[in-house]
Amino acid sequence: MAKIEVPYTHRLDVTLGRLAGSGLLLTSLDRNLKPNVMTIGWGTIGVVWGKPIFTVLVRPSRYTYGCIEATGDFTVNVPTPGMEQVTMICGSRSGREKDKFAECKITPAPGKFVKSPTIAECEICYECVVVNYEDIRAGHLAEEIMQSAYPNADLHRVYYGEILGTFAEK
Repeated sequence: MAKIEVPYTHRLDVTLGRLAGSGLLLTSLDRNLKPNVMTIGWGTIGVVWGKPIFTVLVRPSRYTYGCIEATGDFTVNVPTPGMEQVTMICGSRSGREKDKFAECKITPAPGKFVKSPTIAECEICYECVVVNYEDIRAGHLAEEIMQSAYPNADLHRVYYGEILGTFAEK
């Protein structure tokens, strides 16, 4: 689908609604430049350091973690209605063993500002470069969240991605 560059605030209600619903699709490249995609359900968009930032959480145990560490960038893609099966598959399988792009019949498209691909079938794509990261620390997290989200202590790394470009369907 042909996309045009739009402000990062374009249809933000759609992005946040899908994030809270079936999830968004985060893409990155591994060290061999093989594209990978995973579903994310936790993240946010805002302004930090005077820059538009997409904050995403990725566990170090995930294949995507190594991909972001290798490239220093990622894209966040907003699936269209009807792509719920894609978000389910991409959230339940590892890119270590599967080519989820091929399995889901979705198309990696070159990013304009980052090495990581976008997803052609998604209606909105955010291209982000990592400008900071923080590891969640158990002693600093509310006990209720620690117990419900991290029963195995597999704590996330929080990546702050400066949004270099946002693209949406015409």
